[in-house]
Amino acid sequence: MNISVQLYTLRDQVQADLPGVLKALKKIGYAGAELAGYGSLKTAAEVKKAFDDAGLQVTGAHVGIDQAKNESARVIADHKTLGNNKVIIPWIGEPYTSSAQGYRNLAAECNAIGATLKAEGLQLGYHNHSFEFKTFDGQYGLDILWQHADPTLLFAELDLFWVKHGGVDPTAYLKQVGKRAKLVHLKDMAPGEDKKFAPVGNGTIDFVAISEAAAVAGVEWGVVEQDDCYGQDPLSVVEISFRNLQKLGIA
Repeated sequence: MNISVQLYTLRDQVQADLPGVLKALKKIGYAGAELAGYGSLKTAAEVKKAFDDAGLQVTGAHVGIDQAKNESARVIADHKTLGNNKVIIPWIGEPYTSSAQGYRNLAAECNAIGATLKAEGLQLGYHNHSFEFKTFDGQYGLDILWQHADPTLLFAELDLFWVKHGGVDPTAYLKQVGKRAKLVHLKDMAPGEDKKFAPVGNGTIDFVAISEAAAVAGVEWGVVEQDDCYGQDPLSVVEISFRNLQKLGIA
């Protein structure tokens, strides 16, 4: 699997020195990184140069739904500059999440945004958490979104930790979503009832089974992420994840 890393994991370091972080990730062995803002840099052109200097690919970028909806021309221009064709909505809240109709409304908005991006050669994705696994008339909110959003206009970036956190088997759900899953977030869950984050390979998620399902689905990138490193150096944490993926034969 092609392995990238979500820069939110390293957000404090990125805010101080994005170019330095990218070079460190390349040294670890990562092939790309997924953006969550520009960190210490100001423009898409500066970010693109930093990626090129480090020898990394921009594998996606998290962009808020309001920005994607209301500033589409700027989003399109920036991501063409970055050489990135995957724009991902990372989070939604009320009123989308309170009802089945909310998810249908979200799907309609994603169809409109996705059509605008597709016309310019870009793709819109959606990144889940666990709240989307609340049911409405026996159906997960996330499944309502997939059902009503055109699969040619909205792809899935499945966050496997949050799938498990929502009470669903991540491998089974990846198989269900299938070829719509162009990206997966590789994020592990530590043992215990508190469901803490863990470096990939140090927790309870079966990443060998996931990599097999991802190959069948045609997943393009596995994206390592750890939302909270609990005081450990985030660069060390993402290196542990990468080395474990190598040991598993995935990276």
